[in-house]
Amino acid sequence: MPQRVIVIGGGVIGTACAYYLNKSGWNVTIVEKGRFASGASHANCGFVCPSHVLPLAGPGVMAKTLKAMLSPNSAFSIKPRFDPALWSWLLQFARRCNERDMLAAGRTIQELLNTSRRLYDELFATESLDAEWQTRGLLFPFLTQAAMDHYAHTDQLLGEQFGMRAVRYDGDDVAKLEPALKLGLAGGWHYEGDAHLRPDKLMSSWRRLLETRGVTVLEQCELTGFTSGESSRAAAALTSKGELPAEAFIVATGAWTPLLNRELGFQVPIQPGKGYSITMPRPKVCPTIPLIFEEHRVGVTPMQSGYRLGSIMEFAGYDRTINPRKIEMLRAGASHYLLEPTADPVVEQWYGWRPMTPDSLPIIRRSPSRPNVIIAAGHNMLGLSMAPATGQRVAEMLGTANS
Repeated sequence: MPQRVIVIGGGVIGTACAYYLNKSGWNVTIVEKGRFASGASHANCGFVCPSHVLPLAGPGVMAKTLKAMLSPNSAFSIKPRFDPALWSWLLQFARRCNERDMLAAGRTIQELLNTSRRLYDELFATESLDAEWQTRGLLFPFLTQAAMDHYAHTDQLLGEQFGMRAVRYDGDDVAKLEPALKLGLAGGWHYEGDAHLRPDKLMSSWRRLLETRGVTVLEQCELTGFTSGESSRAAAALTSKGELPAEAFIVATGAWTPLLNRELGFQVPIQPGKGYSITMPRPKVCPTIPLIFEEHRVGVTPMQSGYRLGSIMEFAGYDRTINPRKIEMLRAGASHYLLEPTADPVVEQWYGWRPMTPDSLPIIRRSPSRPNVIIAAGHNMLGLSMAPATGQRVAEMLGTANS
């Protein structure tokens, strides 16, 4: 029998790990405390975006963040509360708001993004995955000329440091590229190498593929700890459905990972960053290219079977409520740019917790206290974009399973 590996977490990162481990000959079981793909992987914007190489922490970002927090209509907010872990996270974030750390993080991010973009092409070329995969790029339209010109500096930086340049469209030329946009915009920047898909379809399709290849998915099965074997190795996962022995364990629990600090042997620097989306039918005048409205922090995803607005970054802990003001901000933001920003009826209002790290880098490493436990978490807002590269890297760390 092949060696067994337990993947803890049924989101896109855990699923990608399961896929590449299965290809390497491992007997894989996915353990999910809720429903498979019910967390941040369910209704995000579905962008696969090599253009997003820059981390959140950069020169001047802290000043902008503090200013945004004072605005009731800001897409970024922090819920005031006593939370030393959050304060520590913010301090670490502030220390990285400089060009040197920004560029260093960006190079690591770019490696993961570019690898994943290539692997997605391979996946959809070789596997029967139904995810509405489209390669139309990603367009950043701008309302004002000042914002359009300011973004030119970002595009120049991306070109000089990362070889990532957008095609610039000035004035109404951007509406010629994307006729769903209003006339009179300042212009836009189009990153032609980006892609998008429908996340929930990807996850259900990927699950079916894995199960046909012998991967077991256990839902409503919560990890409570590990039993110890020789040399501090984990011998079994303790779960709400009993002990699950294995030779190796992958912790792909996203924003929930800090709750496992004691079991993992270190303080996981992840904070849950709450994002929102609303899913609707396609408007009659529907975009063909995914959009990000930087000035209003709203993303637009035109899917073959629907249409989605998403964004917001709310540091409110593990708050499960949907703030109607945040939902309205998505609608209001899109209305500045699109001829038909929304459609009825709303199919789903949704939130998910992004696993945010201070440097925007994911944590892909072995546990310092349990050498056969690998953490794959903290992908910030790029979990979907980085998933295949993460899964491949985890499989390489474990190597080929021994029968």
